[in-house]
Amino acid sequence: QVHLVESGGGLVQIGGSLRLSCAASGGTFNRYAMAWFRQAPGKEREFVASINWSGVNTWYADSVKGRVTISRDNSKNAVYLQMNSLKPEDTAVYYCAATRGLISYSAEAYNYWGQGTQVTVSS
Repeated sequence: QVHLVESGGGLVQIGGSLRLSCAASGGTFNRYAMAWFRQAPGKEREFVASINWSGVNTWYADSVKGRVTISRDNSKNAVYLQMNSLKPEDTAVYYCAATRGLISYSAEAYNYWGQGTQVTVSS
């Protein structure tokens, strides 16, 4: 079982950047595909990006494609989300998730979740 802890959220101005981190412990990290999801107030949790166990393959939601990069460092048991050109609609709680199954855009495919980190984009 893997335990996930996100960090790096905060308040940023429109057009700014943030780098989210997710530290994993308690499992063999390189056996897990990883993903970032986000949930804005009053909205359902939505897929942001995912990465396979090796880091070679990545997938992105259309809403963030070109502005966001997911990466991982298996030697540090960590996954990252670099977010650039942030917009007000990026405001949400961002969650790190892990699965030993197939990568999916669906939150239901992920067995392990962090507690989330708040990202607020303001003018």
